[in-house]
Amino acid sequence: MQAVDFDWIKEQHGKRYTSALKKVREVIPDPLKGVETKKALEILLSLPATKFDQSIEIAVRLNVDPKQADQMVRGAVALPHGLGKTAKVVVFAKGEKAAEAQNAGADFVGAEDLVEKINGGWQDFSAVVATPDLMGVVSRLGKVLGPRGLMPNPKVGTVTFDVAKAVSELKKGRVEFRVEKAGIIHAPIGKLSFGLQKLSDNLETVMEQIVRAKPSTAKAPYIISFYISTVMGPSVRVDESQYMKS
Repeated sequence: MQAVDFDWIKEQHGKRYTSALKKVREVIPDPLKGVETKKALEILLSLPATKFDQSIEIAVRLNVDPKQADQMVRGAVALPHGLGKTAKVVVFAKGEKAAEAQNAGADFVGAEDLVEKINGGWQDFSAVVATPDLMGVVSRLGKVLGPRGLMPNPKVGTVTFDVAKAVSELKKGRVEFRVEKAGIIHAPIGKLSFGLQKLSDNLETVMEQIVRAKPSTAKAPYIISFYISTVMGPSVRVDESQYMKS
């Protein structure tokens, strides 16, 4: 195995990242070797701390072709322990549904007035829900919401008449995932301060949903590789065979 050039890595990333990578390599000399999920999380939790509470993300490479409609993998799942932050939720609804959204804790509720506000440059929100009857109104925001991945979609439960449930899940911490052009799904699972058990619970919940979303046309193996990392640290490969199902 080729030796790691830590001096070059230090020049590119700095002392803290280099120190973290050295610690990872002490435990797992081979970067291509996958370890059990909890072991990977334990390694990340043991790395040098930063001045802020880092988020932890997963990167799962799937054996699918996202260009094929029948191989597009996407979905949403409510995490048992949330994400450590509260979403700002916009809801497009009228009448009773608007009242339901407000009672459920939506930050902003409206219709045409919200379209005008968002088109005017306002972006102080992180999630969007719409009732089906207002999708014609919301469609005018495609060029604004689309690039941010915020366009409501019935496949992930954000186009619904059950706005109270959608708002509640988003507020508690719900993750939406979608396979990218390269066949990779990126998704957050929480923050380092959550600790091992909560992070493990969240991760298993997301992975269960990704496995469940396997297209019938996907080739084996469905999961090619699986990595976990903090937002500012090195990644650890997880043994993807744990999640292989027939």
